[in-house]
Amino acid sequence: MNADRTVTVDRPAEAVAAPEDVDLASFGVGGFSAYTPVVEEEPAPVEQTEQAAPATEQAAPATEQAAPVTEQASEQVAAREETTASRDNERQAQPEPVVEAEPAVQAEPEPEPAAPAPTGGILDIAAAYTGYPYAHGGSSPATGFDCSGYTSWVFGQAGISLPRTAAAQQSYATPVSSPQPGDLVFFGYPAYHVGIYAGNGMMYDSGRPGIPTQYRAVFGGVSGYGRVG
Repeated sequence: MNADRTVTVDRPAEAVAAPEDVDLASFGVGGFSAYTPVVEEEPAPVEQTEQAAPATEQAAPATEQAAPVTEQASEQVAAREETTASRDNERQAQPEPVVEAEPAVQAEPEPEPAAPAPTGGILDIAAAYTGYPYAHGGSSPATGFDCSGYTSWVFGQAGISLPRTAAAQQSYATPVSSPQPGDLVFFGYPAYHVGIYAGNGMMYDSGRPGIPTQYRAVFGGVSGYGRVG
């Protein structure tokens, strides 16, 4: 046997006690059933807390800056109120415009009342010239009378000049709604016949051929009455 050869002898394994803070897992058919290591949580870094503090400090100036804005807004509101009050005072101080009164509308003058009818004289003259024959275009006792020739002759004897035809006498006379004796009575418009109103529904006229100037009742077809004088 060679003296230099080293002989290794297997020694039985010695059991070592497991640490107290380690849970022993039970053995099973498949080996260890479980082992949950305990992981200690790392403490939160102090630097993050220190860095968060300046953020709060930075927020403070924002609040401080808001104060001037509020003061500035208050000043603007006060300035607006002063301007509004000044405008109101100016409006109240200004005199109200004077409104000129519109000139009064002058009423149209009413027509002057017609002169009183020449009752006595006209009717007496008309009665004096009754019985004269009718003559177309006649205007005197020598030739006879038509209707307007008769009225113009009678009024002419009283100093009142009348136009020659019935229509012209109608335009010349002043219309009246309440006729008086001595007014003219017209038939038609323009008038085609005219007579002298005698009152009580009677008149003097020269009617038509074959009938002389006469005193008779006013017949139908009267268009109006007129006054001259």
